[in-house]
Parts: sequence; structure tokens; C-alpha cells
Amino acid sequence: MKKNIHPVYFPKAKISCACGATYEMGATKEHLEVEICAACHPLYTGKTKLIDAAGRVERFRRKSAKAEEQKSKTTKRKTKKPIL
Repeated sequence: MKKNIHPVYFPKAKISCACGATYEMGATKEHLEVEICAACHPLYTGKTKLIDAAGRVERFRRKSAKAEEQKSKTTKRKTKKPIL
């Protein structure tokens, strides 16, 4: 390894989460602050957080219905040709 190019390694760095949990582990900084950790992450806790996806789903359904409506209008026009 080359000297003087690597950051200083702190084997007992303190990591603190927004939920209040603190951990000690190796890092290149003495103190780190994180927003989410194993104590508060929904994957590890089993608690799901409500995400407002209903707006996106409803927007998709409206677009889909509008497209179907346009499609049915164009097919109706094509089938009602005057007979000469």
C-alpha cells in the first residue's frame, strides 16, 4: 500500500440514527449520522409505512380509461361507413 493516500480508519466510530439508536463500527469518520438503521427500517421491523401511491394508480387508471375511450370511438367511426 502507498503511504499517505488512504483516509484514517476509526475502528470504533459512533454511528447514530435519527430514531435514537447508536452503534459502534469501523468507518473513516469518527461520528456518522444516518436517517435509517436496522432498528427502524421497515424491512427489519416488519412494520410497513403507508406510501401515497393511490394518486399514481388513479392517474394511470384515468389515462387507461381515456385511451380505451379514444380507441372505441375510432373503431366505431370505422365500422359506420355509409353504403353507396
